[in-house]
Amino acid sequence: MVGACIGVFLLAVLYEGLKIGREFLLRRNQVNVRYNSMPVPGADGTVLMETHKTVGQRMLSLAHFLQTFLHIIQVVVSYFLMLVFMTYNGYLCIAVAAGAGLGYFLFSWKKAVVVDITEHCH
Repeated sequence: MVGACIGVFLLAVLYEGLKIGREFLLRRNQVNVRYNSMPVPGADGTVLMETHKTVGQRMLSLAHFLQTFLHIIQVVVSYFLMLVFMTYNGYLCIAVAAGAGLGYFLFSWKKAVVVDITEHCH
């Protein structure tokens, strides 16, 4: 049981590291940055320019294949941690929560965005 708790704890730490690693790789490999501007009527009759930044990468690129592979691993690990937590074993639940907490502490201290809309586990 102690070994299972340690393994689950390390898996939860790995999960947090994987999330931040994918973000880092995505930011590092961003290509095709485009700025699209369009006129928007202002409140007092003036015309304002609204600018949107579009960032993308090519579908058939090594970076996209790597992101896809890492995404698959992230989804599998997140569902595995969810299933472990759903055993309702107190020790394993504590190991998941403590591992996620330590992983967030170790890897997310430089993270600019607090709310992640692509999060699968929470």
